[in-house]
Amino acid sequence: MSAAQSSAVRAPRSAPGSAPGSAPRSAPGAPAAPPTSRLHLVPPPARARTRVPFVALCMAVLAAALLTVLLLNTAMAQGEYERYGLATRLAQSAQRQQELVTELDEAAAPAKLAARARALGMVPSTTGGYLRLSDGAVLGDPTPAAGG
Repeated sequence: MSAAQSSAVRAPRSAPGSAPGSAPRSAPGAPAAPPTSRLHLVPPPARARTRVPFVALCMAVLAAALLTVLLLNTAMAQGEYERYGLATRLAQSAQRQQELVTELDEAAAPAKLAARARALGMVPSTTGGYLRLSDGAVLGDPTPAAGG
């Protein structure tokens, strides 16, 4: 207890010459003065602030971060499935292109062309002739091929 508080708790001093423990005397005929007390109310100590809002805020931020990570991970997984599907489709397209190139090379082979020409009724020519496109002149000695 501090000195200021101890003086506030002590009883008021009585006038000189009065006995200790007796009430102060007032002059005869004077109105009695109300006793004055040096005691006064002290405000209660400030309450410690609660941590509940801070903890709730931290939990909300943590939940939002986890939800964001979950959504990002889901989006990335979906993108990976799409990438895998496109890569598979690209590989199939490349394989089909290779098959078509091989088929075209086989069809363009001279032996295959000659066989298809014979199947259409064409015969090989022994002599050749050429056309000059600038003036339409026939060069060489073209003769019709003999049918077989």
